Amino acid sequence: MKRSKLRVGMVGGGGANSFFGAPHRRAILMDNTSELAAGALRSKPAEAIAAAEELFFARGYPDWKALVAGEAALPGGERIDYLTIVTPNDAHVGPAEAAANAGIPVLCEKPLTTNLDEARRLHAAVQAEGVPFVVAHTYTGYPMVMFARQLVRDGLVGEVRKVEAWYPQGWLATRREEGGHKQASWRTDPAQAGASGCGGDIGSHAYEFVRFATGLHAVKLSARMKSIVPGRALDDDFTVLAELNNGAIATVTASQITIGAENDNGFRVIGTAGTLQWRHTHFAQLEHFVADRPVAVYRAGVDYGYMPASIRPYLRMPCGHPEGFHEALANLHRTLEWTIRGRRGEDVPKPFDHPGIVDGVAVMAFLDAAVASAREDGAWVDVPFSG
Repeated sequence: MKRSKLRVGMVGGGGANSFFGAPHRRAILMDNTSELAAGALRSKPAEAIAAAEELFFARGYPDWKALVAGEAALPGGERIDYLTIVTPNDAHVGPAEAAANAGIPVLCEKPLTTNLDEARRLHAAVQAEGVPFVVAHTYTGYPMVMFARQLVRDGLVGEVRKVEAWYPQGWLATRREEGGHKQASWRTDPAQAGASGCGGDIGSHAYEFVRFATGLHAVKLSARMKSIVPGRALDDDFTVLAELNNGAIATVTASQITIGAENDNGFRVIGTAGTLQWRHTHFAQLEHFVADRPVAVYRAGVDYGYMPASIRPYLRMPCGHPEGFHEALANLHRTLEWTIRGRRGEDVPKPFDHPGIVDGVAVMAFLDAAVASAREDGAWVDVPFSG
């Protein structure tokens, strides 16, 4: 049977100052198995349609409501196979819920929504329709992050005692939101970003490292959220101490005022038998520490025989040719693609267990608890959803 390309729709990401639209489009097209079919790419209708034409989408729509309705009305062989959402946080839940209700799978940027109630509502819609759903925690698409997850589950570090996850940046060390900087403006606006700025934007990535790498989750936490830059409405520094469901502890730290930091995110899983460490600054390698032994360094690449069968289909390059951010993001799209194709009976590799709707809700629950704790000067607060 001849395999056809998947048709992908996109909401948002068509503006000149959009950060994530272009990486997602590259990720969708990377493996030549999907195409850009439908877009509602700008907030103004005429600009949305013009952007779709400019960026080679087959069909342009004035807004996401028209897109979902229009695509849902098409025959199965013509409508989009999934929808990608790359808008600011406050515009996630509308198109995601509408797509789910129409039976259209979704790949949505993180954090899932602006608050936990919205996240739970979206979760209910996705569950009711049974549609595939992926949350774009891009760093979980790096092969060595996937490998770390596998090694922890294989018992390489023993019982997990502690997890450290971090994500420092320095781009908001000054009030860039007042200079017309679009990315700074919406990320520091509670109406668009939600109740947490730094925590929602990048602390969410750090907490997902904890969940993804270990399979554990926070049951209670103590948080400090600070607006270091005077006059800023949302936190630009985020620090959490959490207790995990196995009794281990986790530290989750994020900062947008760390001058010199260039997305230096990563994690350390510390167990009874050793430690695994991954850093974005050395994204193609995973370090394994065991007491009184030399450090073992695993490297990504199709040539390395130690890469599990679950990860090999996600590798594109021989060793020594690094696969970076765009490939990691493409791996999330690949997971959704293979999930969709597998449901149709096509012969595809088994999709890796990348973050889905449950993970999205769990991250929102973590952020909700962090906000509540910070308001009480770091009081310990239960996390209301574990996933």
